[in-house]
Amino acid sequence: MGISKVGVIGLGYIGLPTAAILAGSGLDVVGIDVNPDTVDAVNRGEVPFVEPDLAGYVKGAVSGGKLRAVDSPEPADAFIVAVPTPFRDEHEPDLSYIQAAAKALAPMLAGGELVILESTSPPGATRQMAGWILDERPDLSLDPADGKPVIHVAYCPERVLPGRVMVELVTNDRIMGGLTSEAAERARDLYQVFCQGEILLTDSVTAEMAKLVENSFRDVNIAFANELSVIADRMGINVWELIRLANRHPRVNILQPGPGVGGHCIAVDPWFIVDAAPEEARLIRTAREVNDAKPRWVLHKVLDAVAGTESPVIAAYGLAFKPNIDDLRESPAVEIVRDMAMAFPHAEVLVVEPHVDALPGQLAKFGNVRLVEASEALDSGDVQVLLVDHTAFRGLAGELAARRLIDTRGMTAAQRA
Repeated sequence: MGISKVGVIGLGYIGLPTAAILAGSGLDVVGIDVNPDTVDAVNRGEVPFVEPDLAGYVKGAVSGGKLRAVDSPEPADAFIVAVPTPFRDEHEPDLSYIQAAAKALAPMLAGGELVILESTSPPGATRQMAGWILDERPDLSLDPADGKPVIHVAYCPERVLPGRVMVELVTNDRIMGGLTSEAAERARDLYQVFCQGEILLTDSVTAEMAKLVENSFRDVNIAFANELSVIADRMGINVWELIRLANRHPRVNILQPGPGVGGHCIAVDPWFIVDAAPEEARLIRTAREVNDAKPRWVLHKVLDAVAGTESPVIAAYGLAFKPNIDDLRESPAVEIVRDMAMAFPHAEVLVVEPHVDALPGQLAKFGNVRLVEASEALDSGDVQVLLVDHTAFRGLAGELAARRLIDTRGMTAAQRA
């Protein structure tokens, strides 16, 4: 069965770029999202978030009639599920969005379709998704020997960096994990339409675990840098100089510390491994705890800096979880600003974030938090707190270094040396 029409469920930071690049490769693509604002924006050829180069792909695909958005699935040759996978309390994976997507697409199936899960998921989630589909459609099967129409289910994790999504979707290697070898091969054939990297075939559980391992590896290494920054501060050592010197060793490459770890992947994925193997994942758990504790450490640095000031003005630079994007998911900067607003009810917290037009809801509810321009923050702040090293802030490095500053990114290290 050839694939000419693809339904992409979830038009977020991964789903919409995937839909746009498939449409740009000549396939008919229907994007499905429960948010009516997202559906309307895509149908206007607009992008509801910041991602370089994506707007051109979406506008071209929509104007060319290859991409449109709807609020519920319709029949297609293949479906790609790219919905959120957060965790509940105690870091238990929440697969309710995948379950809802499975139940929504099940009535559209006739047999022969390819269903791909792209959402970062705990081991076994792809098989669980298939189970939910078959619960709705007992007339279908995964096994041709059953004598029923067969659907092909696979897992293909995204491996892209926000800010470079449209480049890395094409150039990065991809992993296709099938519930059957035929499902993996069919998934490969679909992604070969646009993927220039090597496509590697495996089973679904190994593919799910590979994505979690990639991000856990990064989390552990970031935790080393973050823990080192706390130790260096206790000892009165400039951690940025320390890392620069240590990295001159030919086999040492310490990452840069920060205020914590954000984004939907690195801040979440390691907990899926811990949940799957709680007794064995000791190092992975500890790394998560180190990184999750870093925002609280930054807050205490701010507390010390404004001690004795009755109504301090705190200037915070950046809300995104990484530089030069508007993505606030799991952002330690948002957590720190929220905690500052709660810890200092009589303070004014001035936030500078050039990539958003309004404060997120969890900050807007505080009457003492305002979104301002950098000039006001520089002039008014009793203490300056650099949380994200946006390119737009680099021109402020000299002025920030001359003020009472907590630099969690080391952007002003050279000026203060």
